[in-house]
Amino acid sequence: MNRSESLYKRHRFPPEIIQHAVWLYYRFNLSSRDIEDLLAERGIAVSYESIRLWCIEFETRFARRLKLLHRGYGGNYYARVN
Repeated sequence: MNRSESLYKRHRFPPEIIQHAVWLYYRFNLSSRDIEDLLAERGIAVSYESIRLWCIEFETRFARRLKLLHRGYGGNYYARVN
């Protein structure tokens, strides 16, 4: 069993669904109820409370990775002028 499988052990949903829900929460700053609606449109019945608990549990892993990948919006005007 690899590390990613051990992280999601004892969870009802597959790791892909959990990862997608947490990614939506941190990437687009959606509420857990909004994510519940988005997943329901795809035919996945999960409660907002489960999504909230996933976000708390996997917060450090996903939030840190998204902050590292995010370069910001726009450029730095003052760095180009000099």
